[in-house]
Amino acid sequence: MSRMIGTTARGLRAPIIREGDDIAAIAVDCLLTACKENNISIRENDILAVTESIVARAQANYVSVEDIAADVREKFPQGEAGVCFPILSRNRFAIAFSGICSGLKKVCLMLSYPSDEVGNHLFSLDEMDAAGLNPYTDLLTESRYRELFGTKMHTFTAVDYVAYYREIAEKAGAEIEIIFANDVRRILDYTPHVLCADIHSRFRSKRLLLAAGAKSVYGLDEIMTSPRGNSGYNKDYGLLGSNKATETTLKLFPRDCMALSARIQQMVLEETGCRIQAMVYGDGAFKDPVGKIWELADPVVSPGYTEGLEGQPNELKLKYLADNDFAGLKGDALRDAIRGAIESKEANLVGQMATQGTTPRRLTDLIGSLCDLTSGSGDKGTPIIFIQGYFDNYAND
Repeated sequence: MSRMIGTTARGLRAPIIREGDDIAAIAVDCLLTACKENNISIRENDILAVTESIVARAQANYVSVEDIAADVREKFPQGEAGVCFPILSRNRFAIAFSGICSGLKKVCLMLSYPSDEVGNHLFSLDEMDAAGLNPYTDLLTESRYRELFGTKMHTFTAVDYVAYYREIAEKAGAEIEIIFANDVRRILDYTPHVLCADIHSRFRSKRLLLAAGAKSVYGLDEIMTSPRGNSGYNKDYGLLGSNKATETTLKLFPRDCMALSARIQQMVLEETGCRIQAMVYGDGAFKDPVGKIWELADPVVSPGYTEGLEGQPNELKLKYLADNDFAGLKGDALRDAIRGAIESKEANLVGQMATQGTTPRRLTDLIGSLCDLTSGSGDKGTPIIFIQGYFDNYAND
């Protein structure tokens, strides 16, 4: 085994991105400069990844509270709607909710409990059990919620989101009623017009509501799917994947990321002769074991990537081979046997015992999560990630 280092992920520092910047050119220049300064050789199937945030910034993919309000008024001309299952987030939902409420006269906000879909808790499972609540059937009014749980602050943000969302609605001029339930159909006892604010469960929510007789049903993915004047938009995800930019504007999920990834790949090929893979990444798909929060508040981990990142890993579990197939071997003989097994493995190992314990997730989800953890979400200043050796295995020199 001549090479001791396997996978590496490096955060590349980049300039502060502004509207109109050429992200592909900047990403490739950062890569070439970093490799030259650090004597790094670019190889086939290396990966260059760019965070969605700087892509959207360069595209000026922003919308205002007024833009959202106008879209909501068109979709709910009756002036009322139930808003179901938003996540508890200042960054992700507060500005969107301000726009929604500005477009309506009356809002019934239905929060899931004991947590939202990405794990932000209103109260703990133990507290829910102590209160004798059945999360499958029981609906709470706001007064009943306060009676049972009082003022509850978010673990990390120290925000009372029930009070916070009420304040947003009232400031926007909307009448608001807040309820707590986990069956989306319960909202129909309050209004037949519904805006589903959930992310990964939105398709099921819409299906259940329509089957139950709702008169109008939309999702956040259907708000701001086309521009209003000079505003941004996202035809695929609407407001999903958006982040707070200012107190009155949202940065949307970026557009045309498949084309951007292909352009980055082509530019590196022209500069180096190596065909790398490229992707745009957002939130990683992982869960915090302390706060119980699942990171993935974006609709997908990666909105765009090159063809070589399609699919899932096809890996053997080395410890299984060592403890079972080659239990009688050691030293060079064991190494050679395992390398031989890897070199001769089938193209599709699904269902075979030797794969147990490997991760059957999509490559884009795995790699995007690695990128998100590497770049962080604060002041590291590394929105571009360069990964080498990701497709290596024990048999590669």
